[in-house]
Amino acid sequence: MSLPDRSWQERAACRDEDAELFFCIDPESVSRALAICTVCTVRRSCLAQAMADREAFGVWGGTTETERRRAFRRQRRQDTAA
Repeated sequence: MSLPDRSWQERAACRDEDAELFFCIDPESVSRALAICTVCTVRRSCLAQAMADREAFGVWGGTTETERRRAFRRQRRQDTAA
């Protein structure tokens, strides 16, 4: 089994930030993390990886925990309907 390509992480806007910022639940920290994601050139790769890994916590690819949970549920409903 080969490991997924995560070379995109080297180009992530958050690479030099404190990772704790992306796992805080206070609204100010979440807003700061999302602002960093807004200018990130690898945001889509980050979100794709988070969805594939079913990341339940933190800000990933410009999405919050709540947004990804909704996306997981939509995906599950679509898979069930297919």
